[in-house]
Amino acid sequence: MAARPFAIYHEHPDWFRPLFAELDRRGIPYVRLDPRAHLYDPSEAEVPYSLLFNRMSPSAYLRGGIQGMFFTVGYMAHLERLGVPVVNGLNGFSIEISKARQLTLLESLGLPYPRSRVINNASKAVEASNGLRFPVVVKANVGGSGAGIVRYDTRDALASAAASGSLDFGVDHTALVQEFIPARGGHITRVETLGGKYLYAIKVYTPGDKFNLCPADICQRADGVELVRSACPIDAPKTGLKVEGYTPPPGVIAACESIMQTAGIDVGGIEYMVDDRDGRLVYYDVNALSNFVADAVNVVGFDPFVRLVDYLERRALNSSQVGVTRPIS
Repeated sequence: MAARPFAIYHEHPDWFRPLFAELDRRGIPYVRLDPRAHLYDPSEAEVPYSLLFNRMSPSAYLRGGIQGMFFTVGYMAHLERLGVPVVNGLNGFSIEISKARQLTLLESLGLPYPRSRVINNASKAVEASNGLRFPVVVKANVGGSGAGIVRYDTRDALASAAASGSLDFGVDHTALVQEFIPARGGHITRVETLGGKYLYAIKVYTPGDKFNLCPADICQRADGVELVRSACPIDAPKTGLKVEGYTPPPGVIAACESIMQTAGIDVGGIEYMVDDRDGRLVYYDVNALSNFVADAVNVVGFDPFVRLVDYLERRALNSSQVGVTRPIS
């Protein structure tokens, strides 16, 4: 009997082309599932996939995919009930689509993050800023690709925005009021993990107050060498971001692994920075969607998609031998 294919569950048209290229190179059968237009039967006893890789993005609502976001929560629960090996399943995806839950996770692990408040109504924005250092940012709880983040330099500016109804609470009507952190050295660090273990890290140098730090969109190394952005359209605008490979201190690597293992995120990235005001390291973003840095061989010295497919094959094989995956918790 022919092997059942992998299912790659995704909506972005370009980010995962290198993944498909590596699957094709190995002759691994796969099907693409579109979260924006999908269905399932809760009473079914099995599905025709040996593994499902969840690549649903929290920024899908910017591309007409809002209907896929909360549908995915139910679908992941369904697949896990059936014992299908799901990479980035229910727990991890639920944290991916809630910045508030990410902060709760960091707090539970005793890890530092920017001082924040969670609100669900603009009338609470100014009150939420009490005790915070300005500037602050207001972040939609469901974000991605820097969406829904606006900086306010003064309390009056925040009050004016709240009164005018211009605050963006996103698709779940929840937002964070959070201290804006000036990044020491003009960069943030993104740590990528695979299977709950450190894979590589990069420094991303950011011009100004740019919040969209998609690693696949970066167009050059810190030394000016142009990068090939194989995961994005050829005509995508250059972002002005620069990147370089980096190895964080052992304590940071251990913290990032603890975050991902606790969250149940199989493939993802964590972003942190050093506050230029006081030298304090803060973790500020936990991502279950990682499309890896552009031209990775030229930046970190290897192709992470090769290791990713190695991992997918191991997950599928181990599940076929054992017959079960992680239970829903």
